[in-house]
Amino acid sequence: MELTRSSGILAHPTSFPGRFGIGELGQETRNFVDWLAGAGQKWWQVMPLGPTGYGDSPYQSFSAFAGNPYLISLETLLEGGLLTDADLEPVPDFGPDKVDFGWLYSWKFGILEKAYAHFVAGKNAALALEFEAFKKQEASWLEDYTLFMAVKGTQDTMDPLGNPCKGAPWNAWPEDIRSRQPDAMVRYRTELFETVDRFAFYQFLFFRQWTAVREYAKGKNIRIIGDIPIFVAMDSSDAWANPGEFVFDETGQPTVVAGVPPDYFSATGQLWGNPLYRWDKMQQDGFAWWIERFKGSLKLYDLIRVDHFRGFEAYWEVPAEEVTAVKGRWVVAPGKELFEAVKAALGDLPIIAEDLGVITPEVEALRDGTGYPGMAVLQFAFAGGEDWSENSFLPENLRENQVVYTGTHDNDTTRGWFSELTGTELEHLKKYIPDAEEDKIAWQLLEMAWRSKADLAIAPLQDVMNLGTEARMNLPGRLGNNWEWRFKSGMLSSFTARRLKALTREEGR
Repeated sequence: MELTRSSGILAHPTSFPGRFGIGELGQETRNFVDWLAGAGQKWWQVMPLGPTGYGDSPYQSFSAFAGNPYLISLETLLEGGLLTDADLEPVPDFGPDKVDFGWLYSWKFGILEKAYAHFVAGKNAALALEFEAFKKQEASWLEDYTLFMAVKGTQDTMDPLGNPCKGAPWNAWPEDIRSRQPDAMVRYRTELFETVDRFAFYQFLFFRQWTAVREYAKGKNIRIIGDIPIFVAMDSSDAWANPGEFVFDETGQPTVVAGVPPDYFSATGQLWGNPLYRWDKMQQDGFAWWIERFKGSLKLYDLIRVDHFRGFEAYWEVPAEEVTAVKGRWVVAPGKELFEAVKAALGDLPIIAEDLGVITPEVEALRDGTGYPGMAVLQFAFAGGEDWSENSFLPENLRENQVVYTGTHDNDTTRGWFSELTGTELEHLKKYIPDAEEDKIAWQLLEMAWRSKADLAIAPLQDVMNLGTEARMNLPGRLGNNWEWRFKSGMLSSFTARRLKALTREEGR
């Protein structure tokens, strides 16, 4: 897929307004799509849409294929007769500015359970047929995921505060089900049939609503960019169902895990803890699991952002017993062979390569060999010594086959970033933008992005709204207080839409 000159906004659905504690795939999402269209945009970028667990990160999901039940619109279920007003009472006093994941976990799943009960009792034949067709169509991942979630809910563990609870990771389960022995699989599936079916119903609802959102966006000429994280979570149905594809010992424990070396974000690197792939084994079956993963992403998105692209050339491997990512090593990966196999199976895919981080000539060769557009982040454009004018992220150094961002979900908001800027980086910025000020810098960088030669320009919604650090989505390496930001109803102003539309037209996007 060849990008045309265009622009869009990065905003995760969890950030949308609504009375149920988190953004949902209902009217507020359609309102956002309407606002995007009114602002002359062509793209809406989201983060991964999978079900989140401890830490709430969309990049650490219980499944690489499933959708997040938190995003299911309760208003839509009300309209469809799967809930009543009485089912929702009382609604907790959710604050409007933040997602309270703790409250959501205990409250929303209880509401969804009521929706399932209404479905079972309601005898809606058309919906039941649709549900059965969905289960057959998605069986390749759905059967493992739903059993994984059902078994997980029966296994004792301790929460982060040391309190007993359910939800032990799969590699702490009894050996028979941990190792997927056939008798145990049949027994658990039989004993937990209703729970398994209920988790399948949640997926049915999610995909039904997301498909409706995509169709609505398509009708407004808005296309959707979404993520494929390079790694899966350790505690995921993917790792449990496919242990031979990962570097585990005989008890399901990882011997090495993923991370990145010390960098801009952290002096000790980032210890992600994800299991690493047995690339040699994946290569033997033609990367079948990856081909299925890309096919799954095409059901969700129009354009796929491949996260941590450099890890497909070489990844940072850290011994599992380490507490930081410092003592790791680079290990070469078969990225060229993988992307050739995916292309042979699925054709030319619409992909963006997230080529940030420690980029070597080998990584650049892999990216350029695929033809995928890479990324540039303007917040990184002013770093460097005396040769900073050669910084590849400065607008004059960008390429057409590239996607330029003011910042990403891992950056501070541009306003927050500027307020903390010091030293030579601030000097360079002032040379480049002499009238840079805190209340103007977000739009100054946005205008630089839109005026650049890069085919696609994206800004986080927080920058369009000119918000400070309080609206930051994620601080890499920080435990807690991430992924929580929400905006309030009324903050999508028509004035901002007109301003963005005028700039977009002026720059031919």
